[in-house]
Amino acid sequence: MIQSVAMPQSAAAESLRRCRVFRVPTRNPADIGGLLDLIDSGAVPAREIRAILGKTEGNGGVNDFTRAFALTAVQNALSERLGRVPAEVSAQVTIAMSGGTEGGLSPHLLVFAVGPAGPGRMVTGKSLALGTAVTRKFHPEELGRIAQIAATEAAVHEAMAQAGITSADDVHYVQVKCPLLTAEAVACAAARRQPLATDGTYKSMAYSRGASALGVALALGEVPADALDDDAVCRRLDLWSGRASASAGIELQHNEIIVLGNSESWASADVIAHRVMRDAIDLPAVQQVLADAGLASAGQLDDAARHRVIAVLAKAEASSTGRIRGARHIMLEDSDINATRHARALVGGVLAGLIGRTDLFVSGGAEHQGPDGGGIVAIIARRPRLQADA
Repeated sequence: MIQSVAMPQSAAAESLRRCRVFRVPTRNPADIGGLLDLIDSGAVPAREIRAILGKTEGNGGVNDFTRAFALTAVQNALSERLGRVPAEVSAQVTIAMSGGTEGGLSPHLLVFAVGPAGPGRMVTGKSLALGTAVTRKFHPEELGRIAQIAATEAAVHEAMAQAGITSADDVHYVQVKCPLLTAEAVACAAARRQPLATDGTYKSMAYSRGASALGVALALGEVPADALDDDAVCRRLDLWSGRASASAGIELQHNEIIVLGNSESWASADVIAHRVMRDAIDLPAVQQVLADAGLASAGQLDDAARHRVIAVLAKAEASSTGRIRGARHIMLEDSDINATRHARALVGGVLAGLIGRTDLFVSGGAEHQGPDGGGIVAIIARRPRLQADA
């Protein structure tokens, strides 16, 4: 259970950073009204925004252009408020859009702002910390292979250092936005006689997510380096990270990494905790992570507890066995709706039933991101005694 203690005012205290998280509903992929309200009201100076995660209502597939649409809208909005061109915004703010809000999931943005903690903050050893990094651009033949794994590993270490996180144990969630193969990229590789991990554009999303997740696992010491090679990706499902969440998109050619954890270099009202769901209906794992964040509850959270939950971040995947605890599911056999869309709706419903809210960041496609059919669930929550100090 997390408790709060008063920190004496000092030069060291004034040098601490504070990470604040704001949840903003969106009416459509181009809706940046809530983001602008945050900035224009003075709640969040535009210069302090360091990362934005968004859930858009597209299909989450290769042709999900809602991600690029939302990304462009956010970049243009920040460009205007910062007085910079969009390319300069991208260098300052890491923006990752994840498509797919099936079932009752609600489209929204999570805005992460970083600024000085200020004097007289209330802290309890470690608070929510954030670090970001980007890899170089990948050649098509590098996706889903060791090159992508190694580059992701290095970027995770860089983001941890930026966040002031010295122990992998203090990392609770790593968001990776990674590229996919287009028909043009496949043709380009063929013209150069470069073999690909896969020549399927949709399948390339799985390979890119899988290699990215294994890069996180390698960085955090969750898998040994000698177990990894090109053939491990999307085959060695026994190798996985319990803290990685990777989302592939057409809008970039490199990996963008956001590391969230807890660190003594930060002082805020917020903390993050995580657990691994062993399957899509692992409600006890969600209850455990809530308890870790100081939100123990036997049933659906009451109003007071629910308002302390700032963000819920989870992965969803249809089990490759075609079964959940022995009972058959049809997610892999539905020709009308892709399995990742089924999985997002299923896990989203499980989480919403306990949290009592539907604006949850549930991402599909969990290759090497938790055990087969399961995945990470992370909670960012406000400590009860610090709500006024947020």
